[in-house]
Amino acid sequence: MKTIEINTARPYKVVVGSGLIGQTGELAAPLIRGRKAVIVAGSNVFPLYGEAVRESLERAGFSVCSTVYPAGEKSKTADTLVDILNFLAEHQLTRADAVFALGGGVTGDMAGLAAALYQRGITCVQLPTTLLAAVDSSVGGKTAVNLKAGKNQMGVFSQPALVVCDTDCLKTLPPEVYTEGWAEVVKYAFIRQGPLQELLLAEKPEERIEEIIAECVKIKRDVVTEDEFDLGTRQLLNFGHTIGHAIEKCSGYSWYHGMAVAVGMAMMIRACRKKGICDEECLEKAELLLKKFGLPQDCEYPAEALLEAAVSDKKRSGGTITLVLPESFGVCTLQKTPFEQLGELIALGKR
Repeated sequence: MKTIEINTARPYKVVVGSGLIGQTGELAAPLIRGRKAVIVAGSNVFPLYGEAVRESLERAGFSVCSTVYPAGEKSKTADTLVDILNFLAEHQLTRADAVFALGGGVTGDMAGLAAALYQRGITCVQLPTTLLAAVDSSVGGKTAVNLKAGKNQMGVFSQPALVVCDTDCLKTLPPEVYTEGWAEVVKYAFIRQGPLQELLLAEKPEERIEEIIAECVKIKRDVVTEDEFDLGTRQLLNFGHTIGHAIEKCSGYSWYHGMAVAVGMAMMIRACRKKGICDEECLEKAELLLKKFGLPQDCEYPAEALLEAAVSDKKRSGGTITLVLPESFGVCTLQKTPFEQLGELIALGKR
């Protein structure tokens, strides 16, 4: 088991290893004053791990109930959020009690936001069951639901009390869900130089998944502790996301988030290479890694549609948006960019 300490305003630990889901109660109990726990999970995940988490929490002395929503991005709405909040109220949780977010990024974002809002904030423990959630969305305290105007437009910053990442959960993922998680892993290799790059370029990196997840979490830890509330450096974590979110919106959220981010990274790197912003190695490494992990590098949506969708991105400021521009493999910079130039980059990034 690997433990990474996250030193934000409210410090917490991320534990990564095999067989941890059955230790949830033991790991969480010292951090929670109350003894009521609500498990929030999607309909695809609860049948797999819900009972194991429940039993673990009950052994630790918790009274446990659970609420299950229809799985998928389309459930990541204000309506589902209110349903979760009403469930917490109906079961009379207090500020001493806790929410356990069991699942992928959708569950982590919604349950985290519900915990942050309920009675002005109760404890949330993240139990990521996807690769994407393990390396990215469960860490850092971003919580949100989608609005009609775009993705993650209603949310708050609220750090969890603990993240428990059981690598065994990855074995039950559908192939496409497992694959999309590698997009966020590749993203970290492009924004920071270090051991992760060598791990990904080696043969059979999936055999060192615990180490890879830990390295991703360490990179996110360093970025988030420097800029917890996303005012500067933390925006590097958005590499590939501006175009990626636009692809998701254009698809009616039928595209997996990681697949869309992969295309977003590929398009931005191709555009930056054509403009002389990044070097040839950067493009070569992107094509190699995205192909290696079975990730897409283009989409069917025209540049004009992607630009229109990107205009509604929550990261915009007036007529500009902060873009993450790659300069080399492991080095990216932030640049405020007028939407006209974003349109040019999107067009250049299309194959």
